[in-house]
Amino acid sequence: MNKLPLRARLATSVGGAASKVSRLAGRGDGSVIGGVIGLRLEPGLLAMLAQDRDVVLVTGTNGKTTTTRLVTAALAPLGEQIASNAFGANMEAGMASALGQAPDATIAVLECDEKYIPTVLKATHARVLVLLNLSRDQMDRAAEIWLLARRWREAIDAAPDCHVVANADDPLIAWAAAKAPHVTWVAAGQRWHDDSWCCPRCGSHLRRTGGDWRCGECSFTRPPVRWALSGDDVIDQAGRVRPLDLALPGRANRSNAVVALAVAEVFGVDVVHALRGLRDVVSVAGRYTTVERRGVAIRLLLAKNPAGWLEALDVLRPPPEPVMLAVNAQVPDGRDTSWLWDVDYRRLRGRQVFVGGERRTDLAVRLEADDVTFELVAGIDEAVDRVGHGSLEVIGNYTAFQQIRTALGRAA
Repeated sequence: MNKLPLRARLATSVGGAASKVSRLAGRGDGSVIGGVIGLRLEPGLLAMLAQDRDVVLVTGTNGKTTTTRLVTAALAPLGEQIASNAFGANMEAGMASALGQAPDATIAVLECDEKYIPTVLKATHARVLVLLNLSRDQMDRAAEIWLLARRWREAIDAAPDCHVVANADDPLIAWAAAKAPHVTWVAAGQRWHDDSWCCPRCGSHLRRTGGDWRCGECSFTRPPVRWALSGDDVIDQAGRVRPLDLALPGRANRSNAVVALAVAEVFGVDVVHALRGLRDVVSVAGRYTTVERRGVAIRLLLAKNPAGWLEALDVLRPPPEPVMLAVNAQVPDGRDTSWLWDVDYRRLRGRQVFVGGERRTDLAVRLEADDVTFELVAGIDEAVDRVGHGSLEVIGNYTAFQQIRTALGRAA
């Protein structure tokens, strides 16, 4: 911190004080306000705070927060202090705040919003860039995903020293990272194919065979991978097969874990030691947390877009386990809820389904079209009271999820 220019030290100090006041006032965790104030006082603060650190940037439509947490756990055996925006404040202000709060950290693992990758990659001179996936999300505020991929490709081309860890199963990711001089390809999977039917290079139809893909017209094809997910196991760069044995549920989290192991390899962390750290992660910023409320055990799941809902619905306990769905359409969610029609809700038939959130009527219409019986509720407590005992699964999009966490108190 003392190496920073005086103006940057002042900005960091004032921002840190604002973060503390925000927490004490119960206005959130303070992970954004400190960075907002700091950047206003010193616009170049993020670049200054990133100097002399090994920075890992994690981006993609789905899995950013979880993968950021898993990468941090996988790098723990290095014994270094690690700065991270662990609660998903993934724009410049959140990243600056995370770095400012950990002045002695030599490593930073930062979740980054897809839109900000070119700016942040240039500012931080990241050692590693993690590319997870690209699918439609928040289209009223984010660019078309093909445009995002093009911007990533240009940013990577301008950062030749950056090591890219990329999901080879997503054609848009493969195209964005194709020219990177240092890249580790990971077979992390791609279950949601609706946004990747066409070749990013020539526009022709992509042909898929099992987990493989290739263009039917040009030479663009899935790159050879160094790490792969196989069922519940990871196959490492030497072809060794090891069980993941994660506490986190679902295939998506196993994919995120394999990506984290690939990042750990870049830092020289042995896979056995990295796996130990991954297995200790039981929740991520409230996701997958189980909370007791009035005699009902509530498990919280987050789903922000069709690809995320596909994964969340897959980790639900089997019927007749009751479930509450909650959807808002605030700025962080995206104002447009038409994406609800891309989600197949038929698998919820045969359950007691509660529908909440500010846009519960939109969701109710969608469920009605899929012949899913539901009950409208004003909030989590009404759903809990109607369940009465046992357990309840809760899936919410971003702000709905945060509102439910707040209602449940600190345990969530």
